[in-house]
Amino acid sequence: MSINRVRQWATLGAGFTLALSLAACGGNVGGGSDDGATFPGDTPITIFVGQDPGGSTDLIARALAEQVSDDLGVPVTVENKPGANGALAAKELSGKKADGHTLMVYNGSLAYITPLAVAEGQVPDIAEYEIVTGVSQDDYVLVTAPKSGFKTVDDIAKAGRQITFGTTGVGTGSQLSQALLFAQKGIDAKAVPFDGGSPTLTAVLGSQVDVGAVQLGEAIEQIEAGKLTPIVTFADKRPTYLADTPTAGEAGLDVPVQQSRAIFAPKGTPTAAIDTLRAAFQKAFQAEAYKKFNEENLLTPNEVDGEELRKQWTTSLTEYKSVLQKHNINLGGAK
Repeated sequence: MSINRVRQWATLGAGFTLALSLAACGGNVGGGSDDGATFPGDTPITIFVGQDPGGSTDLIARALAEQVSDDLGVPVTVENKPGANGALAAKELSGKKADGHTLMVYNGSLAYITPLAVAEGQVPDIAEYEIVTGVSQDDYVLVTAPKSGFKTVDDIAKAGRQITFGTTGVGTGSQLSQALLFAQKGIDAKAVPFDGGSPTLTAVLGSQVDVGAVQLGEAIEQIEAGKLTPIVTFADKRPTYLADTPTAGEAGLDVPVQQSRAIFAPKGTPTAAIDTLRAAFQKAFQAEAYKKFNEENLLTPNEVDGEELRKQWTTSLTEYKSVLQKHNINLGGAK
């Protein structure tokens, strides 16, 4: 059965402001306070997104902003600041006043994959931020155009030539998952980086590259339409909506790669503000509209607290570094 895609109605223009009336919402009202005691007062909240409008991270931010704005009773604005897999937005966030009024949907790949692909010091350290809450996880799927003739990983291995694979950028889960897959199968393959999931899909559909790994929610429409062939998913178990597609684990591969997202705030944001924000996001997670959004975008909730999220991402960095060393993989210049 075809999944009705929420992306059709959720993709909004950059800078869209969810400006709800304080009187109508009955949220917290006050003059604001540096210690967070009366947070958020009547001051709007801004959520940075380090990716372009219309992508998964952007849609997640906007879906949550609507719910949080309603609960807190202040306008919540999503601002897109793309560049360097989110590093530019993260750097700007770190320089903002630590009062809870500037946040960011932070992609896990920036914390546990990008550091393995660039020189030391070129990406932010998550220790320099407060983590409000975990949000959700995305799994990746390896896809190809039907005319390639590839249906399994073994088909790719038998091609007898170098394989080109599209990635959503250097230091992303898309790059890492495929690099690990091809290394473990002994396949001669060359990465072709693009700037995000959409151009990667376009390249695969147009046979500019042989295969590409993108997030499930970004590929499902084209898969259902028969325009893409799913070869393998990098999920822990087969998703119900791709029940006939094996996981990398089933193919005998060790590819523990996924995308995770969380809400970050500047270091030093008052505990009272963090607690208020976390409560608002927890309420948003329970809203039926947001649950439907997760389901239709094939997102797995990961709504853990900040310290648990920090532990997850730190563990992922260690594990990914180890597996890259094991298979002698260089993602692009990391020392």
